[in-house]
Amino acid sequence: MFRYFFSVLVFVLTLTGCAGSGTSVKPPKTLEPVKNQFSIKKIWQDDLGEGASDNYLNLRPILVNKTLFSIHFKGDVKAYNTETNDLIWTFMSGSKIGSPLTLYNRVLYFGTSEGEVYAVDAINGTLIWKTTVSSEIISAPAVVNGYVVARSVNGELVTLNAKDGSLLWASQQRTPSLTLRGTSAPIIYNDLVINAYDNGKLIAYNLQTGNVLWQKAITTPRGRSPLERIVDIDADLVILDDVIYTTAFQGKIAAVQVGSGQIIWSRDIGSYIGMAVDAYRIYLADSESRLWALDRNNGATLWKQDAVLRRSISRPILHSGYVIVGDFNGFLHWFNRGNGKLVARARLKTYNYTSPDLDETEDLLYPKLNDILATPVVNGNTLIAMDRHGNTEAYEISYP
Repeated sequence: MFRYFFSVLVFVLTLTGCAGSGTSVKPPKTLEPVKNQFSIKKIWQDDLGEGASDNYLNLRPILVNKTLFSIHFKGDVKAYNTETNDLIWTFMSGSKIGSPLTLYNRVLYFGTSEGEVYAVDAINGTLIWKTTVSSEIISAPAVVNGYVVARSVNGELVTLNAKDGSLLWASQQRTPSLTLRGTSAPIIYNDLVINAYDNGKLIAYNLQTGNVLWQKAITTPRGRSPLERIVDIDADLVILDDVIYTTAFQGKIAAVQVGSGQIIWSRDIGSYIGMAVDAYRIYLADSESRLWALDRNNGATLWKQDAVLRRSISRPILHSGYVIVGDFNGFLHWFNRGNGKLVARARLKTYNYTSPDLDETEDLLYPKLNDILATPVVNGNTLIAMDRHGNTEAYEISYP
């Protein structure tokens, strides 16, 4: 109950703040015009179902070659040919879907709000197996070499046989009474399963046995009120060169050694949105939608960007030399990786991309209409973005 209450509370505060009701909640930052430094051309647009609708779910699509797999909270998974814009197949689960898709060896895996894990053939959309676990699943399953690992919102981690969905092992962590609406997705790395929890802990398990190899408290609760003591690790983990990068709400961002669980460095920057990592930098969206670039080796700040402050941005993605985020009002923003400068912008449902409509007077009263919750996807020079109601657009980007 507390989990759902907190989600509603955050939305109500945001809505009243945006409406200018005199509360102390600050509104989203007003956008400044930008002259696009490269061409952003819309190549197709389609309505791919309900999307997440009024739910706070990151139901991102998957783009592989010319096939787009989309997922919708009412229970449908669909495959489209992006070249012909034809529907290839539809799978109807009959359950409300909670998690994004995971594609592995031509099989799609996902979890539902009813606590089910599905495996569906990606070629023809037929059911391979379905397994019921203890609770709702809203983060993407991890899959590799015969193992499927799924995290439930009640703190349970389950590992299933990828062939038939049978249970191999399970582990449980106690969930605090008040948490954010979200869970970090588990990661399989070599013979390890690494998972983050709502109590601020990061735990590594043996993939085959489920034995705990190490655990580390990334952050600990502080403050007196339940709200002040929320330390969920909801942002997805990133692993690069045997280092785990993780961040907690109202807590820290930390670099952790995979083998030992030792913290290499940490900083007091909290996030529930997530990050992207390249060879040199970490690009982090903090809890107020500031965009940071940190040195990957020591966490030092390289640049900070406030252009999308409090605009409820999506998890950053990297494309060519740029960092891209979507926001609550259907805008996509491109930032230079090296210096953080805003260099381009587009908007879903808008046709003039060189000067997108910046009039947000009415939009701020209804902040859930155009929200880009799902992380945009990139493939080659194509970017695909979806708003919370399933409106999906593909862009061809001509970078300099």
